Amino acid sequence: RGLKFASRWASEQLMGLAPSHPPVETNHFSNQQTQTLHSAEGANNEGLLAEERCQPKDAELYAMSLFDIGEYSRAAHVLSSSASSSAQNDAAASSPSSDGSSCQINPPLSDLTPLGIYLRAFSLYLEGERRKEEQVTELRDPLERTSLNNANLPRLEAELRRAYGLGKLDAFGLYVYGVVLKGLRGTKRAPSRSTARSTKGKSNIAEGPEEGMGQHAAHRILVRSILLYPFNWSAWLDLGELCVDDPSIDQEVEELLLPVTEHWMYHFFCVHVFIENKVNENAIAIIEKLANGNVVEVEEDGGDMGGENGATSLGFFVQSAYLQSQLAMAYYDVRDYDSAHEHFLALSEREPYRLDHMDAFSNVLYVKDQKVALSHLAHRSVTVDKYRPETCIIVGNYYSSKGRHEKAVQYFQRALKLDRTYLSAWTLLGHEYIEMKNTAAAIEAYRRAVDLSDREYRAWYGLGQTYEIMNMLLHALFYFRKAAALHPHDARMWCAIGGCLLGLDRRTDAEKSYERAVSLGDGEGIATRKLAELYREDGDEEKAAKCYLRHLELRYQSQLPGSLSGASADTSPDAFETVVTHVRVDEPEAEALLYLAYYYRDNLEYDQAILCATRLEEYPGPEKEQGKGLL
Repeated sequence: RGLKFASRWASEQLMGLAPSHPPVETNHFSNQQTQTLHSAEGANNEGLLAEERCQPKDAELYAMSLFDIGEYSRAAHVLSSSASSSAQNDAAASSPSSDGSSCQINPPLSDLTPLGIYLRAFSLYLEGERRKEEQVTELRDPLERTSLNNANLPRLEAELRRAYGLGKLDAFGLYVYGVVLKGLRGTKRAPSRSTARSTKGKSNIAEGPEEGMGQHAAHRILVRSILLYPFNWSAWLDLGELCVDDPSIDQEVEELLLPVTEHWMYHFFCVHVFIENKVNENAIAIIEKLANGNVVEVEEDGGDMGGENGATSLGFFVQSAYLQSQLAMAYYDVRDYDSAHEHFLALSEREPYRLDHMDAFSNVLYVKDQKVALSHLAHRSVTVDKYRPETCIIVGNYYSSKGRHEKAVQYFQRALKLDRTYLSAWTLLGHEYIEMKNTAAAIEAYRRAVDLSDREYRAWYGLGQTYEIMNMLLHALFYFRKAAALHPHDARMWCAIGGCLLGLDRRTDAEKSYERAVSLGDGEGIATRKLAELYREDGDEEKAAKCYLRHLELRYQSQLPGSLSGASADTSPDAFETVVTHVRVDEPEAEALLYLAYYYRDNLEYDQAILCATRLEEYPGPEKEQGKGLL
């Protein structure tokens, strides 16, 4: 069907199956599921593809060969009705349309099979996307770029709506119809020729094609396609994008997908949506069950995700590279860089020629300051494919780690030339411009990132940092709050908000933000230090001492491999001695130790005061002499 990404993904999961397990019948459903789908579609062969139900026509085979080599307009033209003669038809196909954006394609042939309808519609859709990309590259104004749309979408919607009403769309035709509706207006309803029925109740996807003409929302059509053929990963991805963009449809989609909730594809979909929504703990739990599920436990519980016998969809994918990459991405997103590094490293050793998600691996190596490993990854990526966007990101990160920011910018820009929709490339480009003190270019890069996806919290955070550098604190506060709304469990967001509020003399609100950051595990110690300073200024010595002590605990925990920075404080004397003795002392820690030494002395707790003051003897700053004087 020309869905190369979905085909590769399905093959990857096939390779991820446990080698000792009997082959899976991929078109097998339980009797209950089969009955549900039969009643939903009123057919006995809905699991079959169009090629299996009828013989493709010669024109459709010809169009398929043209589609495979990327001649989309020509493929659509072959499946379109002729004008009065062949010569007139060729002239019509080669003449530009009124807006000059696409060629004039005649209406579809009347006797096309579902395969032909799908090929023609998908060819027109891809041709429209290609022409849109060509126009975007010629525009400089960001508003003009974002206002461009696929010129073929309105026509495709009308044709596919007609075919849908006649019951001529198979699973893949429905998929294209859903993609077209999604491109036009997401989950909004299509224009109706008749009065629309109320949708307040539970939607019934099992009704016939004539159901609710005019209520064709993208998510409903995509669900219908999935129920007919649940193995099309591209349909799941588009449905997931709609759910992420509009959470109000989540409940309806969940109800519509009830017939396939025990199918393993549904759980892959859940992993994808959870990661996109930053619910990484749930994603990790599902991945662990899919890869390492306990079959006995599933049989006892009745099967959370496993079909009739609990053994057909749980623990199958022990060798799935995709699941391992998703697990690494989930750990990366919660900033558990040690676990993410472990999974990325295992994945790269297992598939040394894999470049998918290796750009995120390079980010982990960059954060962990593993320059040698990052150098090796960059060299290997260049060897595999020099002109993949992921390779350019990896090499750009390598040059950034070496402080060669101009060179890093060149590679990030090269990645964007290869794929202008590469979200992380725009964000990283903005980071590099910040390092080069080019705030105008940084703002432009970050804005391009949020234009592509308003859920990219790193770009919102980068915009906040840029405006903070420019001392435009109200603007910075707005963007930091955007980032915090998307990533509320990240202490850095609340530290940034607290800093802006403090600069705006909103002291009480700043304290609340810093307290929120501390509760989320401020591993960098920014919030604890700021709170301690505020409490000192207020004369609240006890709260200041608690903040300084918490600062030392968090900094000590951040030094431990695989530790959670949000762990609760341990106030026992042994824990206090361990933290003070082993924490790495930099300027913030020296300030905390000195304050605690004076605080414990004033409260007649001399053992703790001596321990803090003694630790300062190893620090070369002015606090060393003050500690000696205190001793």
